[in-house]
Formats: sequence, C-alpha cells, structure tokens
Amino acid sequence: MPNDEKKIVPIDYTHREFNSIRKDLMEIAERFYPETFQDFSEASFGSIMLDAVAYVGDQLSLYLDYNVNESFLDTAYQRSNIVRHGRILGYKDTGRPSTYGQVALFAMVPASTTGVGPDNRYLPILKRGSTFTSNTGLNFVLLENIDFANPKNAMVIAQSDASTNTPTKFAIKAYGNVVSGFFSKKDISVGPYQKFFRATLAADNISEVISVVDSEGNEYFEVDYLSQDIVFKELPNSNFRNDNVPSVMKPTLVSRKFVVERDRYNTYLQFGSGKSTESELVANPQAVALDVYGKDYVSNTTFDPSRLSETESFGTVPSNTTLTVVYRTTNPINSNVAVGALNTAGNIQLMFDNRASLSDTTVNQIQQSLEVINETPIVGDVNNPTSAELKRRIYDTFPTQNRAVTQADYENLVYRMPAKFGSVKRCSIQKDPNSQKRNLNLYVISEDQYGKLTKTNRTIKNNIKTWLNQYRMINDTIDILDPFIVNLGIDFIVKPQLGADKYDVLNRCINTLAAKYNQGYFIGESFYISDVYEELKNVKGVLDVLKVKLTNKVGSSYADTVLEINDNLSPDGSYLLVPNNVILEIKFPSQDIRGKVR
Repeated sequence: MPNDEKKIVPIDYTHREFNSIRKDLMEIAERFYPETFQDFSEASFGSIMLDAVAYVGDQLSLYLDYNVNESFLDTAYQRSNIVRHGRILGYKDTGRPSTYGQVALFAMVPASTTGVGPDNRYLPILKRGSTFTSNTGLNFVLLENIDFANPKNAMVIAQSDASTNTPTKFAIKAYGNVVSGFFSKKDISVGPYQKFFRATLAADNISEVISVVDSEGNEYFEVDYLSQDIVFKELPNSNFRNDNVPSVMKPTLVSRKFVVERDRYNTYLQFGSGKSTESELVANPQAVALDVYGKDYVSNTTFDPSRLSETESFGTVPSNTTLTVVYRTTNPINSNVAVGALNTAGNIQLMFDNRASLSDTTVNQIQQSLEVINETPIVGDVNNPTSAELKRRIYDTFPTQNRAVTQADYENLVYRMPAKFGSVKRCSIQKDPNSQKRNLNLYVISEDQYGKLTKTNRTIKNNIKTWLNQYRMINDTIDILDPFIVNLGIDFIVKPQLGADKYDVLNRCINTLAAKYNQGYFIGESFYISDVYEELKNVKGVLDVLKVKLTNKVGSSYADTVLEINDNLSPDGSYLLVPNNVILEIKFPSQDIRGKVR
C-alpha cells in the first residue's frame, strides 16, 4: 500500500479546545513520527510545540465562536452588539432611565396694602429649569413654569401684625413636576464640510439632548430618523394665566436636524449629508420677480416649503462653526427618592411682571423663602434592562411597526417610551373582563429607592397616557392601573451530603435562591416551585431536597395583599397560579428565604 494512503487520518472537527487539540496532535505525532519525536514530557521541545499549536487552535476557535454568536440576536451576549441588532429592527436604545415625580413648592409673599390677600405684583413664576437637591445629594430639574398666581394654589396666612392681627405675609403652595438629573453644556468645534458628520458627547448617563445651536445662531432639531422633516416645537403660551396651558405645540418643517445614537460609553449626534453652502431649495421672495398676470396665486414651486423634504441629503451638516450642546445627565446612581427626601432648593429662577418697579429686598426675601418637598415618592426603574430583557423588547419592536394592536405591541411601546419621560419596571396589558367594548387595563409597577416594587406615580402614568395616545387603535380605551403586590417567602428543608458542613450548605442554598429571584417577576407570571427544587439540588453539598413551602408575607414592611397559597396551587402542587393583576416579589431575601438542614 502506498505511503500516502497510510497517512490518511480522519480529523475530528468537533475538537476545538486546548486539551482535545493537543491530544489529537499527540496521537498524530506518535503514530506517524515515532522515530523523529520520542520525548513528549512537559519539559521537552516537542511538548512546547504541541502546546503552542493547541493554544493557537484554541484561540482561533474562541474568536470564531464569538463572531458567529455575535452575528445573530438569539446568541449575542455583548450588550453593544445586542443594541446594534435592535437598531436594525427598529429598536432605539433610550439610555439610562430617568425618574419623574411631583413636588410641593412653598413661597412667602407680602400681603396687599389692604391686608386682604397677597400683593399680586409679587406673585412670581418659578421658571422651568430650576433645580432641587435631595438629602442624599441627588439632583432634580423642574419641568414646567409654576405660576404662584394661579387661583387653584392653596394659600394661608404666614405672618400677622402683632398689634392689629392684620396679615403681613401669605404662604402659597403650588405643585410642579421634576425629573432626575442636571443640565450640562459642551462646545464642539466643527471643521470643513464632512458628509454624515458625527459629533461625540463624552459624558456618562446622558438622558436627553436639550438643544444644539451653532455659532451663527442656527438651531438643530432632534428627530427619530434623518428623513423626518416635521418636528413639534414647544412655544410659550402668552395666555397661560387664563387657560392654564403653559405651552403651545406647533408643527415645524426643519432642514437642520440630527439623531441621537448611544453605545456603552458615549452619546453621538449623527447629522445628514447636506451642505449649508448649497443654494436654498426655497427661493427668497426678495430675489425673485414673479409674472403673476392677474392671477390670485403664485405657481412658482420654488416658494413651496415642502420642497425641503424632497432632498436626499437627510438634513444640513454643520461646517466651520462651533456647536453648543445643552444636555441633561441623570444621576449616576439610584435616582428614586423617598417621601420628604427632596427638600433643598438649588438654582432658583423667579420671574416677576414689571420687575423694575419692585423692591429688590422684597424680591430677595421671596426667593430665599422658597421651599420644596416631595409629598409622594419619586420612582421609576433604577436599573438598565438585562440582556435577556433587552432581546425580548427588540423582538417585540419589529412587529409593532409604530402602532398598537396586540398585547405585545402595547407592552413594547410602554417600555420604548423615551427615558426622559420616565420608565416603569414592569407592565402588562389585559382586556377588561367587565367591559363589552375594547377597554384595556394597563398595569404598571415601579421601584423605590431601595429597588423594591412600589406603585407608579401619577406623573409617569400621565406620560404613558400621552405616549400611547399616538399609537393606539382609535376604538381602544385604556385604564392605567396599579397591580397588586404579593410578597412571598420560601421555606425549605434539604439533606446534606455526608461530611458537608451544614451551615455552609444552608448559606449556599439561601444565596443561590436570592440570586435566582433577584431580577423579579413579571405581572401575572406564575411561581414554579419545581424551579426551587432544581436550584437547590444543584447546590454544592446538597444530597436531596426534602420540602419546599411558599408563604405570603404581610405586615408593616410588606404589601397588604393577601393571596391564599394553597387555594392557588396547581393540582400537582408544582407551581403557584397568579392572577393577571398581581405581581410577585421576594422583598427581603435574607429574611424571607429560610431553610433547614437535616
């Protein structure tokens, strides 16, 4: 038989890690080169060569597996790659979530000369953008102008003349909405024209871009995609005090625009490809002579503003200028605040009518008297979604197509609400069983400053209502409700292996279950007792799991919802059935998960 046929060896392509590759190389060397290489001890040259080749093969297999896995959304595990896949399917990363809430504001103003009511000249407007600080050092920004002259505000006598009992000062109470974070500004120098210019904002936890203005005074507007031409500008309402509407929404056609993109570390402003030096698509009326011929209209299409949308440049790119970017960064840690914790006024901006005619001393006293406190908790979602949660949201984004028809559509849109409007920890939408029409019940839940479940405040609910209104079916009505929180406890009994330390086994069991249920449950998700058995059986030192029992935790530190455990168990006792308006929580794992070792 020819020598070349003797050397045909079947190759096992499933061997890709170091040890198996080295073993295959060793067998080949021993079989075909018995006289050339005979010493394969750890210190020999032949062993070094086998280790080097096996190491290279192991590295190549690793990077091959990594590239293949990261090429598909199902198998990707690096967050930046998951976000890239999501962007292709229409998902937009909202960045770190913000927390929203309502605060009570107090100001002391002088009484009128008659002593009946406050002096209307000194009733201020607290301007949007004023800042407040919590007792834990968290920053919050006021979202709207607060008019202390509003007749709906509560008012009491704060000071009176000692001799005549005539009121001298009145305390006025108003309410306003705040969001976590603070404003920052950055100047970006832009050189010559560059197609699809991209500017980098190297700052952490950027929640939203407030404004972008170049050195010539041109404003750039954020859009969802560069081919979008219409934005809705928020303009101050001059008739605010009469109709109680602070702003007016106006649709505006824009050519200077950008989209916001994010990765793990930075935020980017992505511009289009149009040149600012190109001739304008819309003609200047002062530079054009029209031949109207007695007509009562103009047929020259160069006056049509809609021609801005006919360009393929995706917006004008800034060049040879300086961009001034104002943005809001949210707090780098948990932004949730307990009741009464937001109690310090920071940078306060007051506005008065006819300010020049007022006393500077009185105005300063009013500004120094301003106080703030939150009467309800400021809550939201304190953590970014995990990779698994992010994938699920991406899967639901593609079929949603910016309209809400199915249950998954509504839930996906709630999670996709821009972070600057707040966020929720969990949501679930169900058809109202008591309604004959298409009435839907949307259940939302948030987290408090300790990461525990709590009711979502009214501000976030109002934002969700406004957000969903542009996507819902015209005949759908939605009620935003709070689900019931049921706090569970887990009691278990395990049998240790022979020679295992009972205390170490017990601690490992408790820590394993605490890590298992750290991410929490979804609204209406059942609790599988069989999962507890499986987790405990895999704990080092456990021989067998003898018993697992669920308890309903109630009391001052827990929710007051009572769920009869035995009545809601499945017939075989393997899982706990949970109603659609209930969410489970193991609130204090260190004390709610208890076990025994026998």
